[in-house]
This record gives sequence, structure tokens and C-alpha cells, in this order.
Amino acid sequence: MKELLTNALKAAQADYCEIRVEETHTSLVLFRGKNLDQLSQTIQFGGNVRALVDGGWGFVSFNSLDDLADKVRAACAQAKAIGAVKREASMLVPVPVVVKEIKAEVKLDPRQVSLEDKVKLFSGYNDRILSFSPDITSSQVYYYDKYINVYFANSEGSYIAQEKFDIGCNMRAIATRDGVTVQEGVGMGSNNDFGCVLNKEEALLKVCQLTLDLLDAPTVKGGEYTIILDPEMAGLFVHEAFGHLSEADDITENEALRSVMTLGKRFGGDILNIYDSGLTQGNRGSSMFDDEGVATEKTYLVREGVLVGRLHSRESAAKMNEKPTGSARALDYRFPPIVRMRTTCIEAGTSLFEDMIKDIKLGVYAVGGYGGETNGEMFTFTAGCGYMIRDGKIAELVKDVTLTGNVFTTLANIDMIGQDFTYENSAGGCGKSAQSPLATSDGSPHIRVQKVVIGGAK
Repeated sequence: MKELLTNALKAAQADYCEIRVEETHTSLVLFRGKNLDQLSQTIQFGGNVRALVDGGWGFVSFNSLDDLADKVRAACAQAKAIGAVKREASMLVPVPVVVKEIKAEVKLDPRQVSLEDKVKLFSGYNDRILSFSPDITSSQVYYYDKYINVYFANSEGSYIAQEKFDIGCNMRAIATRDGVTVQEGVGMGSNNDFGCVLNKEEALLKVCQLTLDLLDAPTVKGGEYTIILDPEMAGLFVHEAFGHLSEADDITENEALRSVMTLGKRFGGDILNIYDSGLTQGNRGSSMFDDEGVATEKTYLVREGVLVGRLHSRESAAKMNEKPTGSARALDYRFPPIVRMRTTCIEAGTSLFEDMIKDIKLGVYAVGGYGGETNGEMFTFTAGCGYMIRDGKIAELVKDVTLTGNVFTTLANIDMIGQDFTYENSAGGCGKSAQSPLATSDGSPHIRVQKVVIGGAK
């Protein structure tokens, strides 16, 4: 492969050119209720050529390696035509030339587990959900694994072959009674271990019981509260509300965002540290090199409450006179790399959970991240469930816990950060510019936030 890609690049007439080739083997199992809704094993093969001329990018994707030099010439011709309109200098931060072949360090290889055994495992989980109670009326058990070989070469002399895995699973119980429907679930994932989906029976029992409890739980009363976010909810918050604002390709194109995301600006107290890392082996967002052949790293975004960094591709780093962070990622060979998160985290603090709740007269403990959306600085997130905090103690279960607010106000109102840091992985991933779902993960301890608006019953 190295010789094939290197020889094809000799046809390039551009300021820069690269070829990326991928082969992906995917197994998928999906149960919906009693039905095995989908079962498949697929192989996807393809690649692309990306070329840069006078600030203009050309991009050609393909499913055959035949006539690869012609595809290089076609991408260069595209780039030249776009560059003739843009008439800008091609800007890429120089990076070391890398020649390397990387084997995945896998624990339990999903390829060593037959499809029959995978179906048996997840059918058993599905049966446990459906047999738990008559009030559990449906279920969803979704599992996939991917084995990926990626080959990258560029006109600067780099050649990188990477072997990767991506494993994800989400399992959900759905309960209905008297016209009320609720659901609760558990997710898991890894980039190196099928074992992440084994022995989940006890976790499923807890999920099923919580789902039944939610049927009878009252809706939280709307208002402004001191809240504690569990690690899953806090991780969702930092990914969606702050991580996307840190992706520098968007910052370079948005003057208002550049004004907001100014390095040196204070966003929180001294206890707040936020980072994004591609080095956290075992998490779905991890990889040694990004899709531009740049080594990944741990990138601090906020240190002691102050904005100190952002996520970069080679081009966005050049435009902002900063360094690349190994954050250029593509969903697959059909897309060019853009700036994306990897594993985005709030760093562990020093507080104990019991100290975080003991002085809260009336508050809410938000547990699990069911979903949410952002619009610039504003966010809306729904927790899986919540518990009232009364006189410093965890009290009754509540549902429909939806948090709304301004991300920067919320960051400034974080006044305690726990010691109990954990990573969160599940199936699915992040979406941006039609590239979804890209494998990402997040991590956080419990965090306490003052003055958060929660929608709910009046």
C-alpha cells in the first residue's frame, strides 16, 4: 500500500496533497422489542484524495484503487479551479514527517467472538429487559463493532498505517402505564475491548427498576436550583456546550465566535479545568494520529478558569498562528477531515460528594444524559432522571429534568468539582457538518452548579 500511494502522489501538482484509504469490517446487532430488527456483517472499502492549491481544496473519493494517479490529478484540478477564485495563500502549519505502522493494542478482540455468540449475548440482555415486568412494554438493544485499517500518505513524505477498533452498545428499557411512557438505559463502548459489553446483567436490572420507578415519579417542579450533575450529565454538558465552541475551524469562520472565544478570557473559577485528549487509550475518541497524519495530544482548553487553548487542524492552526492539536477527523473516507473533539473532559477536583450536597437546602441531582441541543452560547439538556436534594440529603426521584441556560454563565457558576472522575462511552457519537456519528467520548466527576434553570411542572 505504501508504494502504491507514494507513487500516485507523484502525479500531484499542488501546494499539498494527501491520500487516505480505509477498509472497515462492521458487525451489527439490533433488537427492538421481541424482534431481531437488524443483523449484519459488512465490509466497506474506499478512499479519497485531498489537494490544496492557492487556498482552495479539491476532494475526490473512490471505491477502487485503479487509476489512482488520475484521481490525484482530478483532485488537484479541482483545487486549482477553486484556488483561482479564492486567490489566497495555502496555509498549513508544518508538522513532522511520520513513517509508521501501528497495530491496535486490543484486549478481547471482537473478531474472536462469533456473530452467533454476539446474537446470543444481546438476545439474553433483551430477554432480561422484557421479562422484568409487564409494565416494560418494549426495549432496544443496539450493538456494533468495527475493525478498521486506515492508510494515509501525503506529498510531504508521511505514510501512516493504523489499525483501529470501535465498539459500542446501548440498551434501553421502555415502560408504559396509564398513557405515561418513560425510558432509561445504559451505554458502553471501547476502542480496544469487547469485554466492555460483558457481564451487564446487574446494570440492566438497575435500569429496569429505575424505569418502573420513573412511571410513578412526579415531574420536577420548574425553577432555579443549585444542581449537582453526575459524571455522565457533566460530560454531556462539557462536550455539547463547550467542546463544539472550541473547534477552531468554526472560530476562523465566525467573527462573533472569535470575539467570545478569546484566549486569556476567564470563564470560570480557579477550580475549573477542561481538556480534550486523543491519548486516553480504551476510549472511543482515542487514536495515535488524526486524519491529517498529526500526532494526537492532550489539549487543555481551560486552565484554572481561563481559556488557554482550542482544537485545531493544520489549516486552522496556521490561520490563527497556533499549533495543530491532532484534532482533524473524518467520519470515513467519503468525507474530508474537519476539526472534531476526541475525549472531552472536566478534570477532577477535590470535593467529596457528601460535601457537595450537605449545605443545599433545596436542589436537584441530575443523573444521566438523555440528550440535548445547543444554539451558540445557549443550551438545553435533559437528564435521564433526577433526585430532589432536601436539607443536604438525596430525596425523591423526579422525571422530565431539563436544564437550560447560557454556557458561560453556567461555567462561572460551577463552585465545586468532585474527586470521582470517570469516563463515559456508549454507542453513537458526535455530529457536525453532515458527518455523524463520529466516535467520541467524555469524562467528568460530579460537579455542583449554582442558579440553574430547570423546566418542569408549575
